[in-house]
Amino acid sequence: MNFEELYNKYKNLVFNLSLSYLQNREDAEDATQEIFVKIHSKLSSFRKASKTKTWIYRIAINHCLDVIKARKRIKRFAYITNIFYPDSSELKHDISDFNHPGVQLEQKEATAKLFDCINLLPEQQKTALILTKIDGLSMKEASEIIGKSPKSVESLVQRAKQKIKKTYKNEGI
Repeated sequence: MNFEELYNKYKNLVFNLSLSYLQNREDAEDATQEIFVKIHSKLSSFRKASKTKTWIYRIAINHCLDVIKARKRIKRFAYITNIFYPDSSELKHDISDFNHPGVQLEQKEATAKLFDCINLLPEQQKTALILTKIDGLSMKEASEIIGKSPKSVESLVQRAKQKIKKTYKNEGI
């Protein structure tokens, strides 16, 4: 399969996954482009030890996690730079603005709160939850992507659900 065929087949998967992680349409679009640049540069070295879809998922997940880590670094060191827009108290680096096109307006606030809880999860729990509950992959497919057994993925999902429920309970939602 050449790069154009890969792009056409997997662009929606990569965009939706990026949107689930980054929760902002523009960031997801940027990430999708950057992910496909990485895929293009690594295509010749892909040995097909795993399925193409699994390989693409791994690249996309790793990229999204790197973007999130970079955001956290920016927030951590934001005191060095001006974090507000000029003549305003609005933050430049506010990532809590959830903008997902598939969410109806009246559900937007509840969905944003849910993703706030998901964002508090450890990386592996977050990845397992996104792959199985948002992207709808089976435990087996998610296990291939994460590199753990299906039982381990199931355990990660259960712990993620428990942590989300606890967060909701503590927040009084």
